[in-house]
Amino acid sequence: MTAALIDGKAHAAALRADVAAGVTRLGRAPGLAVVLVGDDPASGVYVRAKGKACREAGMASFEHRLPAETTQDALLALVRRLNADPAVDGILVQLPLPDHINPDAVIATIDPDKDVDGFHPVNVGRLASGLHGFVPCTPLGCLMLLKDTLGDLSGLEAVVVGRSNIVGKPMAQLLLGANATVTVAHSKSRDLPALCRRADILVAAVGRPGMIRGDWVKPGATVIDVGINRVEGGLVGDVAYDEVAAHAAHITPVPGGVGPMTIACLLRNTLTSAERRRMKEAA
Repeated sequence: MTAALIDGKAHAAALRADVAAGVTRLGRAPGLAVVLVGDDPASGVYVRAKGKACREAGMASFEHRLPAETTQDALLALVRRLNADPAVDGILVQLPLPDHINPDAVIATIDPDKDVDGFHPVNVGRLASGLHGFVPCTPLGCLMLLKDTLGDLSGLEAVVVGRSNIVGKPMAQLLLGANATVTVAHSKSRDLPALCRRADILVAAVGRPGMIRGDWVKPGATVIDVGINRVEGGLVGDVAYDEVAAHAAHITPVPGGVGPMTIACLLRNTLTSAERRRMKEAA
């Protein structure tokens, strides 16, 4: 068996085209404000990519680049100004932040209705309760890829390796909402390979290069590799790709799998925010 490739680039391009069409129907440019504190190289690359994607979709991109010594109070003041700015539909504060800034305090200050990253406790609660809110972009993109590949996920056994607030926990909630049977595995789980071998859907989100080996994977499983790890020779995922591809039915590559969907879902969330604001104004 050789796994079929799940082409995240192609799926993301289709989603971005849908978003651009939605922007045209809306009749105005939704605004996304991205805040970057410090000069982390990877964060800088992400911010530039997000700005470029916004402009290509017909959206307004507002970038706020602050020095690393910016105080927490100054950052919170900026977030409050963006909350009140009618030109801004979505706010994203790029993580990680410098050590002297509490990311939880920053996230909690963002207006939940502009929290297009889906990290605010209100949106976390909405997701857990099955209510409408913003969902973190990476797990949302993973769910879209799974549904496009497999269709109905009802009754499938899913194992999510990783329990972060950014990917693992919301991924589990989304899979539960799609009627899958979900196990969340982590560093304290006993016999992790055996847990993974049960999975019809295996999502790897631990940040350890090549951790998931070929003999951990059930024949015919669908494997979503969220990991992006820079090693000598380039970028690799959390999955030992060649080994796993010999067992799985479908697999995402790194790069070119989940990554493009993350930015596409950010654009989608921003458009959704603008549409919801229009509905409120019309009510």
